[in-house]
Amino acid sequence: MLAEVVRRDSPHVQDLYTQLRKHGMDRATDPNNSKSFKKMQKIAYDLSPQDTLGVMRIFSLALNLVNAAEVHHRLRVMREHELASAAEHVGPLPMTDDSVRGTVDAIIEAGDGTADEIFKKLSTQKVEIVLTAHPTEVNRKTLLRKYRKVAETLGVLDRSDLHPYEREEAQTTLKRLIAAIWGSDEIRRQKPTPQQEAAGGNAVIESVLWDAVPAYLRKLDAQCRVSLGKPLPVDCNPIKFGSWIGGDRDGNPNVTPEVTREVVAHQRLRAARLLLGDLNELYNELAISSRFSPEMEELAASVTESFDKIEKYRRVVGHLRKRLVKTMNTCEAVLQGLNRGTTTNSEFSGSSDRNLGNWEDVEPITKSEELIEPLRVMHNSLISTGFGLVADGRLSDILRRLSVFGMTLVPLDIREESTRHTLTMDALTRYLGVGSYKEWDEEARINFLQSELTNKRPMFRTRDMEQNIMGFDDDVLKTLRTFQAASELGPESLGAYVISQAQTASDVLAVMLLQKQFGMTPENGNMMRVVPLFETLNDLTNAPVVLNTLFGVTGYLGAVKGKQEVMVGYSDSAKDAGRLAACWAQYTAQESMAKVAEENNIELTFFHGKGGTVGRGGNPALYRAILSHPPNTINGRFRVTEQGEMITQNFGSPAIAERSLDIYTAAVLREAFTKHVEPTDSWRQQMQRISDVSCEAYRQLVREEPRFVPYFRQATPELELGQLLNIGSRPAKRNPKGGIESLRAIPWTFAWTQTRLHLSAWLGVGEGLSAEDEKDQAELKEMYQNWPWFRETIDLVSMILSKTDFSISENYDHLLVDKKEHLNKLGDEVRAKMVKTRQAVLDVTGSEDFAGPHVQLLRASTKIRNPYVDSINCVQAELLKEIRGMPGDDDEKNTPELQEIKNVRKDALVVSISGIAQGMRNSG
Repeated sequence: MLAEVVRRDSPHVQDLYTQLRKHGMDRATDPNNSKSFKKMQKIAYDLSPQDTLGVMRIFSLALNLVNAAEVHHRLRVMREHELASAAEHVGPLPMTDDSVRGTVDAIIEAGDGTADEIFKKLSTQKVEIVLTAHPTEVNRKTLLRKYRKVAETLGVLDRSDLHPYEREEAQTTLKRLIAAIWGSDEIRRQKPTPQQEAAGGNAVIESVLWDAVPAYLRKLDAQCRVSLGKPLPVDCNPIKFGSWIGGDRDGNPNVTPEVTREVVAHQRLRAARLLLGDLNELYNELAISSRFSPEMEELAASVTESFDKIEKYRRVVGHLRKRLVKTMNTCEAVLQGLNRGTTTNSEFSGSSDRNLGNWEDVEPITKSEELIEPLRVMHNSLISTGFGLVADGRLSDILRRLSVFGMTLVPLDIREESTRHTLTMDALTRYLGVGSYKEWDEEARINFLQSELTNKRPMFRTRDMEQNIMGFDDDVLKTLRTFQAASELGPESLGAYVISQAQTASDVLAVMLLQKQFGMTPENGNMMRVVPLFETLNDLTNAPVVLNTLFGVTGYLGAVKGKQEVMVGYSDSAKDAGRLAACWAQYTAQESMAKVAEENNIELTFFHGKGGTVGRGGNPALYRAILSHPPNTINGRFRVTEQGEMITQNFGSPAIAERSLDIYTAAVLREAFTKHVEPTDSWRQQMQRISDVSCEAYRQLVREEPRFVPYFRQATPELELGQLLNIGSRPAKRNPKGGIESLRAIPWTFAWTQTRLHLSAWLGVGEGLSAEDEKDQAELKEMYQNWPWFRETIDLVSMILSKTDFSISENYDHLLVDKKEHLNKLGDEVRAKMVKTRQAVLDVTGSEDFAGPHVQLLRASTKIRNPYVDSINCVQAELLKEIRGMPGDDDEKNTPELQEIKNVRKDALVVSISGIAQGMRNSG
């Protein structure tokens, strides 16, 4: 169908695409076929600018269609598993190891737990998935919707009961979608604002999760009845969601206090609108006019302004609907006050009817409990009076939605870098005349913060800040206004306050003090929990000491009510020290922090800041990934980030979202009953040796080799990623003037993914695993066979190495790297390291070729994708060479004609970047 659409529009471009793909397929059949690769290079070299753009668009579109077909296939396999379960009458969840159904069976069969023990764990465990705006989704939202529709239409064509006319219509729909995509501009022409990013995150909740979550919880309830003999309580919410979108200001100057206010108001507005739709449907269902519980009678009597005299459920629902409309009106007024609102006429059209009456005299709903409590009374009344079937329908769904999404859709985390708080505290201590906070040592800082936290007076008057009588600079004022905004956002609006680059106990106490300044205290019940994020190797190593110091501060344990959350940074630690050293530091830091928490009787929750790629802590096998965490570090509580393309992949459709929720739930449940393999002292020593050696090798190249930074910037599209890709509102660097150390982990990983070298995920691994001593070699093999965490770590590296391509990377160097500076020789050295790393990994696994579970899953997919991705890589390398060789925009040699050619080539480059990201199934 794609060929038909393109040939009708651009037959010459279609022919070029066909030639290039043919040679790509020949190369995929025989990777050592240098003739095919040379032919691909020749075609790439000969392409005109316009033909290059056209060919890149076809390849990118084709890979997106492959992904859509893969989504459809995944849905089909999931359906087959569900039907297999149905045949055995064992509940609605799939009959797989990584589902709750399979997990419960496995726990009971292994004798690891009883049905009662499993039910208790399941009904109290918490998984929170935090959506972030990290810029890794390269597709435009409008095209994502079309590709989702392609997958849905393929599902229709799978049906065996289609009438010939219906089949023809579905095929026509596919052609229409492909034609519309081909006619669309796939390039984002401007960066999204934080508000637009938040709208995208909210759209996932509204279009997918709002229905998928209660649908999954219904299935989980049914599965509990079958497998455990008990229903899932209606107020049980093993899954929750959070968001960073609009609250993450770490290195993003576009996220202001006003933006955060606006995002929260929008989320409250959208939640109220969705709930109003639910209550409208519930109102239509509950036309019951007799048999009410005494509590229900009392509740209905409290509602006086109603037409529903005998239909008492409707009387209460009607009143709640009025309050929701008032809530929407209040949110709209806030948005108008921020000069970003629209008129209420369009917002509320269709939401009023005669049953709503006058909503001006009622109060808006600010807390979810204000809705949950009356709905719970109704639910109990229906059950006690013989209408249990009615109670367990839409009403149960609404109660479950409220327990997950509340009145705010998702609570918003705030994230800011620790240095911002230090500068703010320094400005305040100087203003107070007590010295320079920045120059104090840690003990002096803690003493000051502890004293101020117990002092009832504020450090300054808010009015003085608003009028800037204190003379603070803009950065300090912005930080203070963020805390002011947080204090005014209302109940349930906010989640955690995450401190990036956290290093000391004072980093946490400073945020608590800044909250106190604006009335956010434990006594007032509105203090945000403060979460230090430990990101670098040194910070992870020191994290247990930081926690121990923090827990020893007078009054701290009482203030946090015996609970502490800590975020572990996977991306930056890997960029700082290399994958193996980072993995071991994350493991030992979590172990040690868990021990410190246990010694202080603290309930510790780890928040895992993972990306989609292996180099940033991602793992395509989520179930195994969770089970491989260190012992005693999950304990039924798991918080994790989902971002960019991973949100699309895991929550892009209701069925896939339900499956993802099931895997998360099952994995955390299974972990609670897993008898973990504790590493022996000898294994620990071996792992420390591996960590030290790999870290040294990694840093020697990345930090100490003077040729590395120029090589990185010439051999990859790193600079172009920041200049051309409008995929996120935040800058690619924390410090625009810095080098690799200031580059964010996403573009660092993204750049190496594009050139198929994937250096960020394996550099240092080969040196770490190389062991000359036979005893060390034998022990590494023993660790791989018997230690799940080590095996999972090595298998993920195996998967990444199986995705690398020596010739493709070499071609980038050949076309782009300066030979005079011997940068090309550095590229040869790096690829030699890659070859040695492959062998070192194979030596540990005892295999002749990569054969881990991740690789097996990957093979079928890459067999289809590689001919496309290889072709794009060949063209992309030529594009980079041509663009870099042209005069700059301000160069006097530049002409309008040359500028037009350059613009076409830049568009082609952007499309090529997107195509490779789709082919690799991840970006950053």
